Amino acid sequence: MIAGGTGARSTGTMHTSLQWLRELATTMFARPDEVMLETGASGELLVARLRALLSILVLLLPLANAAGGARASETVIGLAAAVFVNLMAQLWLALARQPQRHGWLPFATGIYDVTATTGVLVLLAFGDRVAATNSLVVWCFYLIAIAMTALRNDGRLTMFVGILAIVEYALLVWTVIASGSSPDQLVSADYGTVAVASQVERVVLLAIMTLLTVTIVHRMQRLVELTGRDTLTGLPNRLWLSQRMPRIFNAARNQGESLTLALLDIDRFRRLNDEIGHADGDRAIRQIAATLDAELHDRERLVRLGGEEFVLLLHCPIGSAWERIDRVRREIAQRPFQPGRGMEPQTVTISAGLAAWPHDGSDLSALLGSADRRLQQAKHDGSNRVIARDA
Repeated sequence: MIAGGTGARSTGTMHTSLQWLRELATTMFARPDEVMLETGASGELLVARLRALLSILVLLLPLANAAGGARASETVIGLAAAVFVNLMAQLWLALARQPQRHGWLPFATGIYDVTATTGVLVLLAFGDRVAATNSLVVWCFYLIAIAMTALRNDGRLTMFVGILAIVEYALLVWTVIASGSSPDQLVSADYGTVAVASQVERVVLLAIMTLLTVTIVHRMQRLVELTGRDTLTGLPNRLWLSQRMPRIFNAARNQGESLTLALLDIDRFRRLNDEIGHADGDRAIRQIAATLDAELHDRERLVRLGGEEFVLLLHCPIGSAWERIDRVRREIAQRPFQPGRGMEPQTVTISAGLAAWPHDGSDLSALLGSADRRLQQAKHDGSNRVIARDA
C-alpha cells in the first residue's frame, strides 16, 4: 500500500512538472496579451533609465582599471567604449520616452545590450587576446542584459537575448582559441589561461540565467493574469475590462467596426441562491457563463463583473446584438437548471440592457451607465427580457 501510494504521488508530481514545463514553453514563445505589452512598454522605459544610470557607472571602470596599473591602451579602449555606451543609452532613453509604443524597440535594445558587451570584449582582445574570454567584469554584462528583459514581460524577448548572448560569446571564444597558433598565446599575465572547461561553464551560466529569467517572466504573467480573472468562472473580471476597454475602443475606431456592450443580470438570483444553496448557485452561474460564452464570435468577450452580473462585448450593431442576446435569453429560460441532492429543477432567466458605442457613450463608464439604465427598465417591466432602447 505504501509503495503504491508513493508511486501515485510520483506520477502526480511528474504530471505537474510536465504541465509546468508546457506552461513555461508557452511563455517562451507566445505573444503576450495587451496588458502585458502595455506594462512591458513602461518596463522598457525603466530599462532605458537603468541603462543610462549603468552607463554612467561604466565610465568609472576604465578609470579604476587605470588606477590599478592597467596598460594605457586598455584604459583608452575602455574610455572610448564607455563614451559610446553613454551616447547610445541616451538615444534608447529618448525612444523609450515617446508616447507611442515601438514593438521593435525591446528587441533592438536587447541586440544592442548583448552586442555592445561582445564589442567591448573584442576591443579588449586587441590589447590582450585572453582578455576577451577571461574578463569577468565585462562578461557579467551578458547576465545583466538577460536579466533586464524580465522588465519587458515578454518571454520571446528573454529567449532571443539569451540565445544571442550564448551564440555571440561562444563564437568569440571559438575565435580566440582558433586564432592562437600556440598554447603560449592563450596565456596572459593579467588574465590567466584560456581554459575550455571554464568557458563552457560560462556558456552554461548564460543558459541558466536565460531559463531563470524566463521563469520570472512566466510568474509575472501568471500574477497579472490572475488579477484580471474571475476565480469562479475563469472569465475576465472588472479590472480586466477597465484595463482593456481603451484599446478595444481604439481598435473598433481604426477598423470602422460596430461595438455593443450588453449588461446582463440573472433574475432574482439571491432568492434562487438561498433556495438551492451557494454551491449550486455557483454551478448555475458557471452554466449560464458557458452558455453566454458559446455565443461569442472572434475577438468578442464575456466579462463577469461580480455576483450575478456579466458584460458581453459584441462586434456588431445594437440591432444584431439584441437578436443574438434575446436568442440566448430564450435558450437559458427553456433549459431548467438541475440542482443537486434531488432538488426540483429551477427555471433560471436573465435580463439585459444594451448600449451602442459611441452613440450611447464614448467611454466605458458612459456605456455601462446606458446599459444599466436599460437593464433596470427590463427588471421593472417583469424581467426575462432584453432592452436596447430607452423607453
